[in-house]
Formats: sequence, C-alpha cells, structure tokens
Amino acid sequence: MKRDLVYFPDNRLTVPCAPVTQFDASLKALADDLYDTMRAAPGVGITAAHIGIPLRVVVLELPEIGGRHDYINPEVLSHSVETTSHTEGSVSMPGATETVTRPASIRLRYQDLDGQVHERAMDGFAAICMQHEIDQLNGIFWLQRLSRLKRERLVKQWKKNR
Repeated sequence: MKRDLVYFPDNRLTVPCAPVTQFDASLKALADDLYDTMRAAPGVGITAAHIGIPLRVVVLELPEIGGRHDYINPEVLSHSVETTSHTEGSVSMPGATETVTRPASIRLRYQDLDGQVHERAMDGFAAICMQHEIDQLNGIFWLQRLSRLKRERLVKQWKKNR
C-alpha cells in the first residue's frame, strides 16, 4: 500500500532511526508499503524515515543488485578510499538533484526481513544509493553532503518550484 511521503524540510528527516528489533509480519508489511511508495514516487531507494517511521529499514530496487532488496539495520563496515560522484535526489524532495561525492565501494552488514545477518560488497551506483539511504537512517538528509552554497541555491530553487 502506498503511504504518504514526508517532505523536506520536515524535521522527521533529521532524526536518527532506531534499530528494528521485531522481525514479524508487520515488518514485512512495512517493507512492502515502502516498496509501493518508492515505485509511485518514483525512486530507486527509500527508508522508513521517508514515510515518517523512525526505523532502520531500507528498500532498494536496482538492476545492479538483482531487483528489489530489503535491508534491515544496515551499516557500512568499510569503504574504499576511491570516490565517485553521482547525481542524487530524494523522494522527499522531488525534482531537486545535485552531484554528491561518496566512496566508490562499501562493505555492508544488514539483516533480512527474517532477522538473518548478511554481509555484502557493493560498488558503483548501488554503493552510492546505499550510502545515501544509510545517511537518511542516521538523520543526515542528502543536502548536508553539499557545500553551503550549493545547498542554499538548491533549497531556494526547490521552494520556488513548490
């Protein structure tokens, strides 16, 4: 079921999310709702924070990772020194994009919807998307990764377009 998105500058986008401790049917339903909401936005990644629920849940859908994957309590274990730059945006700030530089690859630990722990290497666009979503789980909205000048210009343009 598609849920309502939380839009910038809502303060709920700056709150660190709590770890998931209950792996049950309601978690699976939340992940499905996130997926439906992300597809409708449209987007390639979403967190529970984007719908106002402060839990560490990420849903990504990328060909690079084989389609839809749900990540519960994800954390970056390590990252490359090498960086890459890519245009980013957010379902919570539709139409606004800017180039962000991040580590080119990461090693990730997360749980699946049943609570099983996994580790996975990610690189390229998948690594960028995951870092973007983990930032959101940590209460870091993607704009904070921009220079003050770029951030102010983007926010001003976004508010004008709204």
